[in-house]
Amino acid sequence: MTGDGARASRSFAIILIVHLAVLVLWQVAVDAFHVPKFILPSPLATVQTLGTASYSWGANTLVTAIEIVGGFALGAFVGVALAVIFSWAPLLSLMLLPLFVTLNMIPKVALGPLFIVWFSYGIVPNILIAFSICFFPILLTTARGLREVEPDLLDLVRSLRGSRWTLFRKIQLPGSLPYVFSGMKVGAILAVAGAIVGEFIASERGLGYLMIQVQSSLDTPAMVMAVVLLTLLGVALYGLVLVLERMFVVGDARQT
Repeated sequence: MTGDGARASRSFAIILIVHLAVLVLWQVAVDAFHVPKFILPSPLATVQTLGTASYSWGANTLVTAIEIVGGFALGAFVGVALAVIFSWAPLLSLMLLPLFVTLNMIPKVALGPLFIVWFSYGIVPNILIAFSICFFPILLTTARGLREVEPDLLDLVRSLRGSRWTLFRKIQLPGSLPYVFSGMKVGAILAVAGAIVGEFIASERGLGYLMIQVQSSLDTPAMVMAVVLLTLLGVALYGLVLVLERMFVVGDARQT
């Protein structure tokens, strides 16, 4: 096993052990202090709620996953595309980027009812809310990455009569990839929050909708289970971004 592989395995083992230790301490503390289930259920009591068929865990989790992934994918595509356009058209960037900053200051909870009016209930408005939350960090970090390419290197390629596309593909894009993935990692976290905001406001399916339904009956284990599933969805999306970053950023660094 290579040095990088050994370090990665050791890091993963430490992370796994810490998470398992937290679960064990949680279980022991709840049992030792006899904490009522409606206040803080134990991990075992939480997992047992997955057997409640009326909650439709699989279907609700799938709906929320579609909203998260859809909002994140749309945010990543639009954010990176606009950043590239702004790098090619500084005047357009001067006109529109401050506008996007202003629009980003609008509380997304306030946009939720408007999205419901415009697009009705369903997955689409929740995807758009997730997109509206995660898109701006991707745009901002990508635009910064495209601006911070070494000017001397750009002048050299221009002196060799390199086209704008060659300049972008060979220099700007590879140099901005660390910034792109930094924004995408932030966007992955925010996309989860955006999807749940949409489901809390108005929805008929999803983990957020399920949490509201079980809240009235004080089924705290089910609420905690929904939070756990949301966390796992976010971790999975974040992990996917890390894998892509390792493929495109670390991989390119090793080849150079």
